[in-house]
This record gives sequence, structure tokens and C-alpha cells, in this order.
Amino acid sequence: MFHWDLIQFVASVPGLLLAITIHEYAHALMAVKMGDMTPKFAGRLTLNPFAHLSVTGTIFLLLLQFGWAKGVPVDGRNFKNYYKGEILVSLAGPFANFLFAFIVLAIDIFWMSRVSFSMPALEMVLQLIVLYNINFGFFNLLPIPPLDGSHILWCILPGQYRRKYFFILEKYALLIFLVILATPILGYILIPAQQGILHFYMFLLTPLL
Repeated sequence: MFHWDLIQFVASVPGLLLAITIHEYAHALMAVKMGDMTPKFAGRLTLNPFAHLSVTGTIFLLLLQFGWAKGVPVDGRNFKNYYKGEILVSLAGPFANFLFAFIVLAIDIFWMSRVSFSMPALEMVLQLIVLYNINFGFFNLLPIPPLDGSHILWCILPGQYRRKYFFILEKYALLIFLVILATPILGYILIPAQQGILHFYMFLLTPLL
């Protein structure tokens, strides 16, 4: 059992690092495209994972599959359209994770259907890259501060509801995350979403089967 856990732990590292790096790079790239050079000046417009990793967040991510990266510094005042910029920057990270997961899944299916030998270690790495990117993208869309979903909701809610919503959520955000960590509630949300996205991807990739 220990041997299998160790293998899975090692195999999970590429997926976790890629999910974080692609997510944060996409935020930085979109912010620059929208007119804010802050991420570039902060050295975050890069695919170097070490520029995006939070030491504590990475330890949690590797041990518990729940963690965080360093947030990309963004100054929305530099956007030509503040709300549009905030929404697109917030969506860019999860979208990049979903797109990368789709590409890796396509590569995996193409590989499996055309080789006459199996490579279990590579298969495991590719599958975990797909799963972690889907999970990371979906989790960040949850409307809980400071996740991307909360930024999107901030931009689309009417002013009076926006203040009430964020007064409550920002006050109890830490408690919400502790509940998520201590109970299976996240799995009840994440696993059905993950499977739904995977089924959709498999439908799109049917011609490769």
C-alpha cells in the first residue's frame, strides 16, 4: 500500500505543478492583454513554476491535494474596461486549466490507440495531469473569496447584493475552507463536475477512439 501511495505521489507532482503554473500564467497573460503590466513587472508572466509557487500552499497541495499558489498581482485600474478586465482575467486561469486538460487527454487517447505496448507510469502521469487541471479549474470557479469565482460574482452582482454577499463570505471564508477540508462536501461537488467534464471531453474526442 505504501509503495502504491509513493508511486501515486510522485506521479501527481507534474499534474499539480502544471495546473498551478498554467493557471497563474493565464491570469498574468490576460491581465497584460487587457492593459495591466503589473504581472509582467512582478515576474509572473512566465511558465516557470517557481515564480508562482507558495511554499505553504504547495506543501498542502502535495500532501492533501488542496492548496494554493501565489496570487498574480493585478491592478484593475489599468484596464480599459474594469469589469470586463476583471471577469476575463478571472476566467483565464480556469479556462487554461480546462483547455490544457483537454489537450493532454487528446494526446493520451491518441497515444493509447496507436501504440502496441503499454507504459503504465506515463499513463498515470497523463491521467493525473488531466484530473488535477480539471479539479483546479473547477475549484477556482467556486464563488468563495479569494477564488476566481468570487471575482466574477463581484463584477456581475448589483451593488447592494455585492456588499452583503462579500461582507458575509469574506468574514467566514476561512471557516468555509476549514469545513471543506474537514468534511467530504467538496467531493460531493467536485467529483460529479469532474466526471461531467470528462464525459464531455470524451464525447468531443470520440473520433480519436
